[in-house]
Amino acid sequence: MSGRSKFLTFFSKCALFFLIVFSRFPAIAKEGMWIPATLASHEKEMRAMGLEIPVDKLYNEDGTGLNNAVVLFGKGCTGEIISSKGLVLTNHHCGYGSVQRLATADKKDYFANGFFAKKMEDEIPCPGLTVTFIRRMENVTDRILTGVNDVLSDEVRDSIIAKRTAVVEKEFMNNTHLEASIKPYFQGNQYWISVTETFRDIRLAGFPPNGIGAFGGDVENWMWPRHTGDFSLFRVYAGPDNKPADYAAANQPYETDEFFNINISGYKEGDFTMVYGFPGITQEYISSYELKEVDSLTDPISIAARTRKLNVWNGHMAWYKENFLKYTAKRAGVANGWKKWQGEVSGLEANDVIGKKRDYEKTFQSWADKNVNLPLARNLLAQMRNAATAADALISEDQYNKEAPLGIELVQQGAAMEKVISCFRANFSQRQLTDTLQKISADMAGFYKNYDVPTDKDVFITLMVLYFNKCAAWMPDYYKAQYKAHNQDIGAWAEDVYNSSIFSAQDKLNDFIFKAKAGDSSKVINDPAWQLYNTIAIMRNEKILPALKNYYARMRYLDRLYMKAQMEEYKDKTFYPDANLTLRLSYGQVKGVDTKGAAKGPYQTNLGEVVALDDPNSDIFKVPQKLKYLYQTKMYGMWSEKGAMPVAFIASNHTSGGSSGSPVLNGRGELIGTNFDRAYEGTMSDYYFDPARCRNISVDIRYTLFIIDKFGGAGWLLDEMKITKKPLQAAAPKER
Repeated sequence: MSGRSKFLTFFSKCALFFLIVFSRFPAIAKEGMWIPATLASHEKEMRAMGLEIPVDKLYNEDGTGLNNAVVLFGKGCTGEIISSKGLVLTNHHCGYGSVQRLATADKKDYFANGFFAKKMEDEIPCPGLTVTFIRRMENVTDRILTGVNDVLSDEVRDSIIAKRTAVVEKEFMNNTHLEASIKPYFQGNQYWISVTETFRDIRLAGFPPNGIGAFGGDVENWMWPRHTGDFSLFRVYAGPDNKPADYAAANQPYETDEFFNINISGYKEGDFTMVYGFPGITQEYISSYELKEVDSLTDPISIAARTRKLNVWNGHMAWYKENFLKYTAKRAGVANGWKKWQGEVSGLEANDVIGKKRDYEKTFQSWADKNVNLPLARNLLAQMRNAATAADALISEDQYNKEAPLGIELVQQGAAMEKVISCFRANFSQRQLTDTLQKISADMAGFYKNYDVPTDKDVFITLMVLYFNKCAAWMPDYYKAQYKAHNQDIGAWAEDVYNSSIFSAQDKLNDFIFKAKAGDSSKVINDPAWQLYNTIAIMRNEKILPALKNYYARMRYLDRLYMKAQMEEYKDKTFYPDANLTLRLSYGQVKGVDTKGAAKGPYQTNLGEVVALDDPNSDIFKVPQKLKYLYQTKMYGMWSEKGAMPVAFIASNHTSGGSSGSPVLNGRGELIGTNFDRAYEGTMSDYYFDPARCRNISVDIRYTLFIIDKFGGAGWLLDEMKITKKPLQAAAPKER
């Protein structure tokens, strides 16, 4: 069901209009990211679409549900357990940062050569990496909100909720001996608790080279067709009691009865699919005024700034291999949002989503004007419009601050510079001062390991040009004075900053630290990098952030009332909450896409297409020689389909950021792929789901297994998986 359909049906009492709206799309299309504990209400529809197992096999509280095989991987991705020995499958790009910390330019260039452990003892510890299981979810709204009046000020309301939340979380932790956290849903109209278990000893088991795992780079990112083997393998290790433990050589693989069986029988267009994971943030129910800020302000500003930064990084990474290793993970993170926002703006405008929201808001206002039971609803939209209009200039100003001066790596180190200054202000003894400064320097070693001064200097130049072109009227006086002092030559200004700042290189910082004395704070206070950071921070803290804080608090209050009004008016409608990085399940179909509507688009890609794209002169389209050999000799083993090797496929499941790495399941709850992307035209699904455009993109599990087996030579990993080729019984439902 389309976003417009959803919004209009909430409030429209006109049966004819209701039918017209719903006739636009096939009834089979499904929007929503559902809380697993609520799936019983969807079982009938899911079975009609092809589900073959009870929904309590997907989620239950007795420890036998597949929720125990889905993990929050790190801080913002999803992974799935695929063996009884704690083997985790996730995306290549989700493991990228952890692998970068392990890689070196000589013998351990895992990006160029890949890594596949030949035995369990070869698996590599990944310091700082965690995986988190969701053991139980429960609606605790009554315990949090009973007696809490809607019109209480946020300060009073939040204080009550915080106290109750602490009590309930502590109770659950005492009863379960696990961790527990409560999050708001439906803009704070519901509260759910998640009981979790986090493992801290995670080790790398398999990582294909960039020529497979990152094939196509930015060109194919957020696009369909895709030809990327975007997967990696890790393993969860536990202490002697099979419980979470810090890394120790004696730890053993985590043992579990709950893991995903793998089905290699294939799929066809129309087959039922599910995506189980941790989608990050969506805002499906916001007003047109808030959406306009995304479409016209924050997204375009970020795109413009990051285009400049990425152009510099790309050039320096191409020139020097050391820079490639230093910047590859950072670049992937910056480029991911940059490309996504472009698709988001394109999709919002192509669908006229703001116009559709305004049409809906007229319907809402007509209902609110006549509803005597909810008088607060009557003025909600007017208040939203007035608040957004007043905040637009501040939002634009701060977005430029964050993306331009604060997008420069040297300036971003302001927090570390602040710590150095705090040491001088603390009235330490000389020994205390030296010890503390040395610790700060050691903490910054990770930054300097992946930092290049000439690269950042060029970023400084290009972003400052943008900043002065767009923000000269209200930027800090320090910036204006420095620009003038350097005869309006930003290149000369950059030379001065990077030559004289003690923070531009670790040896310069260490030289200062080992000689520092109590009276040396002026060297930091007058440092040009510190001045760049500090003057922006002062301006934001004094002139921008307080006003924006008030604005966002105001909008949270109004959004909460707006959401409640929608839910109370259309009581028979099953709403799904916006994503908030908690466990969700979405369901849909394997389904091709052609946004131009000329013909039905493809739903699957294959290895032949990958090899056809091979370009030895391109870093992003260079196919590894061994993979080309396997293609030419058709050494596919049991993983092929009708003589071809499937690579990726698309379906109509509703996903978001955080869904990366999620298991894609068939109607029996068996693993058929790993979600890793969305189609460019449908990235606006964080705000509006259009079933004609929105598609999730996944690695075919057969391609993953083929790479592990034939390319990586790690067939021993397959021995611990449960693999079947048994086809499903349920036929795919026909579209109407």
